[in-house]
Amino acid sequence: MKEKCAVFGIVSREEVFDRIYLGLYSMQHRGQESAGITTFSEGKIHKHTEMGLVADVFKNIRLAGNVGIGHVRYSTTGTSEIKNSQPLIINYSEGSFAIAHNGNLTNYNDLREILERRGAIFSTNSDTEVIAQLIAQEHIKAGNFVDGIKNAMKLLEGAYSLTILNDKGQVVAVRDPWGFRPLSLGKIPSGHVIASETCAFDLIDATFIRDVKPGEIVILIDDNVISEIGRTEKSKHCMFEYVYFARPDSVIDGISVYQARKNLGKNLCEEKPTKADIVTAVPDSGTTAAIGYHHASGIKYSESLIKNRYTGRTFIMPEQKTRDLSVKIKLTPIASEVKGKDVILVDDSIVRGTTMRNLVTLLKKSGAKKVHVRITCPPVMYPCFYGVDMKTRKEFAATEKTVDEICKQIGADSLHYNSLEGLVKSLGIEKESLCLACLTGEYPIKEKQAKLKV
Repeated sequence: MKEKCAVFGIVSREEVFDRIYLGLYSMQHRGQESAGITTFSEGKIHKHTEMGLVADVFKNIRLAGNVGIGHVRYSTTGTSEIKNSQPLIINYSEGSFAIAHNGNLTNYNDLREILERRGAIFSTNSDTEVIAQLIAQEHIKAGNFVDGIKNAMKLLEGAYSLTILNDKGQVVAVRDPWGFRPLSLGKIPSGHVIASETCAFDLIDATFIRDVKPGEIVILIDDNVISEIGRTEKSKHCMFEYVYFARPDSVIDGISVYQARKNLGKNLCEEKPTKADIVTAVPDSGTTAAIGYHHASGIKYSESLIKNRYTGRTFIMPEQKTRDLSVKIKLTPIASEVKGKDVILVDDSIVRGTTMRNLVTLLKKSGAKKVHVRITCPPVMYPCFYGVDMKTRKEFAATEKTVDEICKQIGADSLHYNSLEGLVKSLGIEKESLCLACLTGEYPIKEKQAKLKV
């Protein structure tokens, strides 16, 4: 199971490389496979991408220019290799542009086949290039770049938050009509910025202006912001952004991620009051919710697991043996905090159950009498097709298992998930505006795609 990506864009009267670097650095949690930056200066688009973390990719690297975009990546559609790193640059008869993408197309195969029949030649196997090729072809037909994007949006199905740098020195940001993935607009004294999360604004001293609306196209030219609507659908914001993916200090579509997670922890306590000696968290994903549980219950909050900050997220590690080992490397129990105690352990989700089983075992080996597991998200039971790489049900712990059976599988003394109603209430967003497909199997975009004309 892999996460998504992050995109960044900026137009300024000053050099922008440092701000792009810092913006990507602050969103490193959204992608650790590759990183890239493109800037525009002297009439040219300059690019540097590599596999690895931001700090390593841009060591001793600088790109000149007052305009640029950036990207950090986890692969969803497309393999994890340098050819799929972003931003991608497309050259065509009307010029060139660079593009960075957060999300996943559900009609990728249909569109790629159609584009190939039209004569498109692909150099990657990512859906980002499909978006880019489609925009280029629609630009040629429409005669205007933004109109080309609008026409492309009529054919694109799925999740896509984009930043685009064209050869006119403009940055264009696009959010899909459902608003699956976050995208925000900010202001710096010398210009404007776009970022997947508002936490990027804090590091570069940008002021948050507003979220980019679902279906909106935002064009940054000099110090001006132009807004156009490309296509509209019913908003369906990904609930996992609030539960797990986003940094707690981000604000997404008007909702504080930190407050939402505290509310989730509080709701866990209200739904399933439990006697225990301490409330603790799986760091960092469960920390804020555990604080909410602690406040609601009055039970002492304590650290019981110490995280090694120099390891990646087990959530996205591909091999089972690697994941099992990584849990032991990544988290170490504090025996003095749990020995002889009943522990309430809070986390955001159980996907396979491997990590939670190992953690419960570690706590009990360290002397915990009982471990009561509390999960802020209802059971994950269905694949996601909108930017989270969990496309099979066979490894989900909740597939064809009851809560009691999952509890036994992970070795806990009790297990409780937030109810769907509790999740919705805690987030403070109308149920109709949330994508809950991985919990309910009710997909905003139906699997059967509309027939597209060649």
